[in-house]
Amino acid sequence: MRAINELISPDTLRFTSTEPFSTEQGCVLPEVEIAYRTWGTLNAECDNVVLVCHALTGSADVDAWWPGLFSAGGAFDASVDFIICSNVLGSCYGTTGPLSLNPETGRHYGPDFPAITIRDMVHLQHRLLCHLGIRRIKLVVGASLGGMQVLEWGALYPDMVRGLMPMGVSGRHSAWCIAQSEAQRQAIAADRNWNNGWYESSSPPAAGLSAARMMAMCTYRSFENFQDRFGRRVGKDGLFNAESYMRYQGMKLVDRFDANTYITLTRAMDMHDLGRGRTSYEEVLGGMTLPVEILSITTDLLYPKEEQEELQQKLPNARILYLDEPYGHDAFLIDVDSVSRMVREFLDAIMRKE
Repeated sequence: MRAINELISPDTLRFTSTEPFSTEQGCVLPEVEIAYRTWGTLNAECDNVVLVCHALTGSADVDAWWPGLFSAGGAFDASVDFIICSNVLGSCYGTTGPLSLNPETGRHYGPDFPAITIRDMVHLQHRLLCHLGIRRIKLVVGASLGGMQVLEWGALYPDMVRGLMPMGVSGRHSAWCIAQSEAQRQAIAADRNWNNGWYESSSPPAAGLSAARMMAMCTYRSFENFQDRFGRRVGKDGLFNAESYMRYQGMKLVDRFDANTYITLTRAMDMHDLGRGRTSYEEVLGGMTLPVEILSITTDLLYPKEEQEELQQKLPNARILYLDEPYGHDAFLIDVDSVSRMVREFLDAIMRKE
């Protein structure tokens, strides 16, 4: 496994907050570091902000994993907007997480990193934005884990946000998704190098994390996509092309991600429920009156379109758009022309209303 520091962009900025950070479940981090990226210039009013929330194994490097959305007149237009994305709490890319040193013990948190929630991630993002002097956000946008953060921004800080655009996500994690996450976590735990979450950098649970990623990839794409792309074709190595692809994707993640981080973030996703600890699911959604544009992927195996349609029905000021592509959940990363157009049209509509 390569050192994570080697994978962090040289353009990454850092903010260290020495104010203790309390998690939703009552744990206190003595200090927190937030790694983030920006594009464009913050205007004098500090309100031309587009906040991008990344997915499970993503990072603040939006220009690396969503490059097709950066262009003049596109979703992320740095000549007009100030685009910002921070690595989430629990990340392995510079924001405080399992790989960070616990200042109270002098050792890595590892598996002892406290349980966190999507709300914790959003509260930490809010702390960063306040530090930067940002008062209003034009749009919060993201897919999957990113979409969960988008929805929580609407529930936690509605007065700061002009519009939300969650993609390929539900308002609460389904039993189907929780089961998928647990199967992946158990694959990591079964690795001989796991040792209850403690492992040396020279011997991480590579086989377990690789298997977890392969399991996840089977839900990120669709049946049709696998059939069209691989069929029953066999490569020169004697493996089915689908087998080779799975192995490649598994080891690719091992080279850039941390197993404790994977477990921390998937457990946070399982906790996602807009109604948890609040009045009720329906009342929370009914009280979110700001404009919401929901992007639904019709072939999504993880978050079927019925879940986005439920959001649209319960949110009072929401519209739903469909990405009708054969790629499955990852379509938001593939059909970037359509996604970029949808984001920009929603941004323009928000500004016209104001």
